[in-house]
Amino acid sequence: MRWRLPDLPAALRTAPAGRLNGPAGLRTPPAAAIRSAAAGRGRRRAAHDDGLSGTGGTAPAPDRRAPRPEAGRRGGVKAWSELFRVSALFSVPGDALAGAAAAGRGPGRGTLLAMGASLCLYEAGMALNDWADREEDAIDRPHRPIPSGRISPRAALGAAGALTAAGLALAARAGRPALAVATGLAATVWAYDLRLKHTKAGPAAMAAARTLDLLLGATATATADGGAGPGRAVGGGGVPGRAADGGAGRPGAPRATAATARAALAAALPSALALGAHTYGVTAVSRHETQGGSTAAPLAALVATAALAAAVLREHPGSPGHAATGRPGRTAATRLLLTAFTGAYLRTAGPPLLHAALNPSPPLTQRAVGGGIRAMIPLQAALAARAQAPAAGLAVMALVPLARTLARKVSPT
Repeated sequence: MRWRLPDLPAALRTAPAGRLNGPAGLRTPPAAAIRSAAAGRGRRRAAHDDGLSGTGGTAPAPDRRAPRPEAGRRGGVKAWSELFRVSALFSVPGDALAGAAAAGRGPGRGTLLAMGASLCLYEAGMALNDWADREEDAIDRPHRPIPSGRISPRAALGAAGALTAAGLALAARAGRPALAVATGLAATVWAYDLRLKHTKAGPAAMAAARTLDLLLGATATATADGGAGPGRAVGGGGVPGRAADGGAGRPGAPRATAATARAALAAALPSALALGAHTYGVTAVSRHETQGGSTAAPLAALVATAALAAAVLREHPGSPGHAATGRPGRTAATRLLLTAFTGAYLRTAGPPLLHAALNPSPPLTQRAVGGGIRAMIPLQAALAARAQAPAAGLAVMALVPLARTLARKVSPT
């Protein structure tokens, strides 16, 4: 049978839907399917054009609030990471290491217990902070875990209580003096979050918390194993940082432990006050991070940062390094590390504070606060090196890359 060209359309119309026609075996679609596909292409093109112009598609109207991110996903790992601000967590272990170094001792069991207690109490403060600020955050920071509905207020408050109890339990394992310091630290954290944060005493309370945290490391390290007196456990002599037979069982041991704790507190107090002064400046700046507008706070914090760096670099003859080595001054290597750590402190805290002072906008103020939190790590390392503990300083500085990486994913403020 021969096909004539004018008869081809008529034959296609009469062919059953889906019949294989032609030598190539192509399936001819029904006419209704062709019309439906054409209509679909038209709708997609219109939606695309509307989306580009902002008049339709998925773009929200200008007078309509955009949906809150991840609303409805409750209790996820990301939500708890944001609540605890895990990127700021790496600024905590250095307190215990710097405290142990300032007390003239090497890290030990008590240092690990102090680290654990500090981490628990720090995260308890983070959870309690968001619980106390949940109504304010609903306006200024609706993306935070509690106002966005990802974590319930009851869960946040329960986490704060459980972490506080865990921190005190760990401190108790290090001895009564450490528990006393940790109790003061926990009370300061709760008082700051619930009462003092929005008062003039807020920065001082936060500075006191950091000061006590470093003193906790010094006390726990000195007394956890019944230490017999101040001094660093070194191979060439000095008073060992651990009693060989567990001095707590001897007559008069509690009195000796109390004396050891007092000596450790006195030795570590200058380093603790330096860390507290830095914390005071960062907290003063953080009071303006949601609204901005303050030039004086970041400028004052910048001046304090420079003064602290100069004080840390200043030579003093009463450092633990003199007692441990019997030589005046520091070795060249330790001095070089001290200078490098102090420079890292200035480089981390200084530029963001300067930018916030020149332009006190909320984003730049928040960046200055984040830089101040991260700058605590090199400051702790510098304090450890100043106390003739360069290995502890290097261990603290090893936390910097981790903190910087996590800060890109979870804000420390």
